Amino acid sequence: MFTPRLRQILLILLKTEKTTSIRRLAEQIGVSKRTIQRELEYMDGALRPYSIVFQSKTGTGVWLDGSKEEKERLLADLKEMDSVDTADKSQRRKRLILEMLKDRTAKKLYYYSMMFGVSEATISSDMDAIEKWFERFHLQILRKQGYGVSVEGSEKDYRRAMRSFIDQNMDTEIIRDFYEDKENSLFQLINKKNENTMYRILDKNILKRVLTCIVRMKNSNISCLTEDSYIGLILHITIAINRILKQEIIEENEALLSQIKKDEEYKDACSISRALEAEFEIEIPLIETAYIWLHLKGAKRQYVKENSSEQDQLIALVNELIDAYDPNIAYLLKQDDEFIRGLLAHMEPTLIRLKNGMNIANPLLDQIKQDYAVIYQKCQSIAGILQNYVGCEIPDAEIGFLAIHFGAAIVRMENQQEQKRKVWIGVVCASGIGISRLMCTKLAKVFRDRVEITPYGKENITPFIEKKTDFFLSSLPMELEGVDILEVSPLLLEEDIDAIEAKVSYYERIPKVKQEEVFTRQLEQVNYLAVQIKRILKEMFCMKVDPYIGFEELLVAMTEKLTNYPQRRYQIQEDVTAREHMATQVFPELEFALLHTKTKGMVNPSISFCFTKTLEPFRDPYFKEIRVVILMLMPEDEHVKMNSDMLGFLTSSLVEDEHLMDTIFRGQEGEIRSELSRCLKAYFNQFLEQTS
Repeated sequence: MFTPRLRQILLILLKTEKTTSIRRLAEQIGVSKRTIQRELEYMDGALRPYSIVFQSKTGTGVWLDGSKEEKERLLADLKEMDSVDTADKSQRRKRLILEMLKDRTAKKLYYYSMMFGVSEATISSDMDAIEKWFERFHLQILRKQGYGVSVEGSEKDYRRAMRSFIDQNMDTEIIRDFYEDKENSLFQLINKKNENTMYRILDKNILKRVLTCIVRMKNSNISCLTEDSYIGLILHITIAINRILKQEIIEENEALLSQIKKDEEYKDACSISRALEAEFEIEIPLIETAYIWLHLKGAKRQYVKENSSEQDQLIALVNELIDAYDPNIAYLLKQDDEFIRGLLAHMEPTLIRLKNGMNIANPLLDQIKQDYAVIYQKCQSIAGILQNYVGCEIPDAEIGFLAIHFGAAIVRMENQQEQKRKVWIGVVCASGIGISRLMCTKLAKVFRDRVEITPYGKENITPFIEKKTDFFLSSLPMELEGVDILEVSPLLLEEDIDAIEAKVSYYERIPKVKQEEVFTRQLEQVNYLAVQIKRILKEMFCMKVDPYIGFEELLVAMTEKLTNYPQRRYQIQEDVTAREHMATQVFPELEFALLHTKTKGMVNPSISFCFTKTLEPFRDPYFKEIRVVILMLMPEDEHVKMNSDMLGFLTSSLVEDEHLMDTIFRGQEGEIRSELSRCLKAYFNQFLEQTS
């Protein structure tokens, strides 16, 4: 049997009448000489059914020695092995076009081969086939040895090709790969609401082109819009473009135009207009750009831009609203960073909406009025401040949104009410009998049951006493490393009492370290474990590859799916390979390989699975006909022990739990995730029992 790489080598050698060098083979295929040399180790076994001998001579090169008939038979077999179903081929080639349109940077054939799970020879053939499609738009597929393949042509022709591809495939799953979640939500919205008059009047072709144009801009300010605001922007622009194409120009608004050039978002609006002008080959009036700006200003964002020139005014307004909401808790509310940031993020677009008469829906309004009536009423009372600021009446929907922010802060504040504890004070004098006793008596009268007071002689303070005592009072000069000591007058003057009050107020609000440290550590461990289990289940993946894939290529394919950062991928590949060299983790008797290691290439533990496309055994000799490769990784950090225990439990389950392995061998990602969830739940419960 032939690996995809070996097939490529043989196809080149069969077409070459003379000898060729290993370096030349590597350049033609786009891999290293080392990779070629490793593949050649399997050549003799692969050629055994044929009367052909692979020859190699230092200084001369490599070649195939055999009759013309045998070489033709081998060539026919290689071509037959590489044939694929016509329907699959058509889908794959469409997806290949999409991938090349999405990313115009040069990629090696191997990149696409791994992506689609076929040989590089098949991808090369696909490239030949789709070349004619690109030529229709005056685009060319360039192939450079050692560099890769890429699409070359003008930006205008590239846009035409992209638009045409989307038009041809709009109603297929293929085009979904081009868009992120927010864009897909827009497609779903349009497809599901065609019966609605508003959506029916939209020109679907214009919408597709607008969406493509905005996506390709890759503007971070637009990307940070919430889903609803993003969809609203696309719909607004679609309607505007339709209006411009029909030459329905709206009237100028001098008041609005006077604002725009002073604002940061105006640059984004201009960028959108320029991109739309190039896409639709039209001129967009300034007033339309102004309304795009207005929409951006009134949109909700997923985070706050803190460099806005209006930030100081916003902060002043927010502080005024908080003070008016409830003066008794205003100070505490202002300490809630999450509340302040959220309210600032909300207020900027709110002010723009109010000043320009833009409405916003609040589907939670009735529920807010019913469930949080007191908070809503308080927000109604502070709406007057907002009304004076913008000069217009505040709609109930906006008051409802204010209630959401204030309500969340109130709930957080109530949940964080601190339980005061008794404070342990040590009073020190030379002997622990004289002055310290008198000081203790006075302190007990002032602080009563808020404190536990113990007199000590200066020489009697042990490490145990240091740990159980929050702070010491002393009328003598004292220095103890890491110990809180307050030097006071033996008479405990008024300023001494004030200083002691401050310390008592501080310590009674924080947990007693000695009493709580074990429990706190356990809570942290439980929380960490819960987070990691959730992440493992969420990020777990299964992938399918060619059955003849080699160890190195498989590792590259899996790490490319694990992380987008090349440096991390290389680190993982290096660490897994080093671990495999120590002792192979391929277990033919168990029918799986468990590639596992600690690596700095990961920041969280992970598990992933690799199968052949047909779920048959791997054919590369290295894998010894196993059915699945499991990649289990954990980061090199302070949680090594916990991660090791958790992944060790999974490793044991792979060997001992037959139901788990039966599920894995079926290769269905959803089923595997469910079984992993069951195993990890069992481990989590076991961990809880051990810590209780």
